[in-house]
Order: sequence, then structure tokens, then C-alpha cells
Amino acid sequence: MFETFTALLFAHVLADFVFQTDWINANKRKAPVLLLHALIVLITAQLATGRYDAPELLILAGAHLVIDAVKSRGGFRSLTAFGLDQAAHILTILAIAAYAPTLWGTWPDATLPLMALTGGLIIATRVGGFAIGLLMKPHSMRIRNNGLRGGGWTIGVLERGLVFLLILAGLPLGVGFLIAAKSILRFGTASRDQRSAEYVIIGTLASFGWAIIAAFATQGLLTLLPPLEIAALNP
Repeated sequence: MFETFTALLFAHVLADFVFQTDWINANKRKAPVLLLHALIVLITAQLATGRYDAPELLILAGAHLVIDAVKSRGGFRSLTAFGLDQAAHILTILAIAAYAPTLWGTWPDATLPLMALTGGLIIATRVGGFAIGLLMKPHSMRIRNNGLRGGGWTIGVLERGLVFLLILAGLPLGVGFLIAAKSILRFGTASRDQRSAEYVIIGTLASFGWAIIAAFATQGLLTLLPPLEIAALNP
């Protein structure tokens, strides 16, 4: 079951956060665009599992389409809506994995840890960017931003990626050094304005917390999968 869940989760983060462009996201209220996104979901699930004839993957894509249709047509844009949307997708993946645990089996078992690690990194960095952005959106209008265009997003991705890698590498103390370094770099700006200081603190804690949770969740999933053996990847 966990093998199938890992493959489908990896396919999901690819379809929703790598291959879903801004144009698709902005136009999903249109039926053809929504169908295109569902097709991407189906293809990524087929590639991840190596199964092209499984009706369960059609059900997965159909459920994804329904969930996204409800969200897009309802105009739900809050952090809560984002969380509920992703929870519904993950529950669907769990249900499919429990119902058809043998969907996985085409690719070498050694690819599963790679899927888990890559999926976890995407969740920590890119998915976290959307979640933290929605969390901070109500406060961002009150903060003057004279920085680089997209600079905050890039900083967030880098810091969450580093936190994720440090924890997976068994170096959690490095996270403390990252927090200290960011605090020093941000001290001059934040100390001049209480709003800016609180904005930075909330954003930093949320960003680091997200990455830490993603890293430990990935570690937990890895314990349920075959170990990563590079030699096993070579026939």
C-alpha cells in the first residue's frame, strides 16, 4: 500500500505544483482547461506507477477533477481552502492505494525512495511557498516592500530547501544556524518597524515549521519503503 501511495503522492505534487502553470490555475473554471489538468493528473499517475491500463487511475483523475471544480467554481482562495483541497486529494490517494495496493510494481523498488525524497522536497519548497503566501497575504498589504521582485519567494524556497536537506542529512543543528543567520540579516529592516518585525517573525516561523514537518514526514515515509540502493537502479 505504501509503495502505491508514495508513487501516487509523487505524481500528485508533480501535476499540481510542477506541471500546473499559472495559466492553468487561473483558467480552471473553464471546462477544457480543467479537463487538461485532469489529463495531466492521469498521465503523471500512469508514469509514476508504470500502469497505463488501471481503471483506478481514471477514478483518481476523475476525483481530482471534481475536487478542483468545486474549489475553482466556488472561488475558494484562502489558506483554509487550500488545506482542505490538498487534504481531499491526499485522502483520495490513500483510498486508491488502500483499494489497489498492487498498482505499484513496474519500476524497480529502489525508485520509491527517490520519489519520496523528490516529492518531499517539492512539498517543502514549492507547496510551502503557496501555503505561506496564503498565510501572509492578509498582512502583506500593510507592509512596504521595496525588495527585489520575487525575492521573498526565492528566499523562502531556498531556506525551506536547506532545512529539508539538513534534517534528511541528520544535521538538525544546522537549522538553528539558518534561523540565526536570517535573524541577523533581517535585523536592520525589522528593527525600524514593529509591523515589519512581526511580519518577518511570522513568515520565518511558518516557513521553517513547514519545512521541518515536511522533512520528518518524508523520513517517516522512507522507513516504510525499501532502502535506497543505487546499485539496484542499474539493471
